[in-house]
Amino acid sequence: MSSNRHKNVISRTYPSSILSGMQTTPRFLESLHQVDLRMMLWCSKSRHHNILVQLAKQISRSGDGLIQVLLPLGLFALSVDDSLLFLKMVITAFLIERPLYWLLKNTLKRHRPPESIPDFQAVITASDKFSFPSGHTAAAFLLATLALLTYGMTAWILLPWALCVGASRVVLGVHFPGDILAGATLGTVIGFFTASLF
Repeated sequence: MSSNRHKNVISRTYPSSILSGMQTTPRFLESLHQVDLRMMLWCSKSRHHNILVQLAKQISRSGDGLIQVLLPLGLFALSVDDSLLFLKMVITAFLIERPLYWLLKNTLKRHRPPESIPDFQAVITASDKFSFPSGHTAAAFLLATLALLTYGMTAWILLPWALCVGASRVVLGVHFPGDILAGATLGTVIGFFTASLF
């Protein structure tokens, strides 16, 4: 991608409030976005496989929040060991994560791939305008982290599930890979922080 075209994509991705006052786009931002964009376009090739797209849709839906509610409540209802502790940690963690996620997303205001890449279309319509960090991924990794810290490897299945939730958002074209990495980091860090409070 040429330098001028790449800068045009960056200007589409980040709002003027972020880039204003900069005579040139910071080199690290250009490099980061170039890697992110190449990974995004590479991942989008998978969208030509209908079965994979349909699977990505289902996995993405599983990260909409229902599992984050039903799992701790279900364990508590069944009186599983440490289920009350797990429920308390999940509630506390999401009371921390949701406002922080909202603040980051609406401060950084990174546009989603369809608004950033010319002629690019997402498979689904995202629920909001901005993409960084990925809320689905943050919530999935938060739940997985807390479950692993509480129940050990018994809860291992939640880690590949969280990874698949993040990947599905890229396949569906509503997030850049960097959004997924940020979401995974946010969810994991808040999970460890919350566990340290109990």
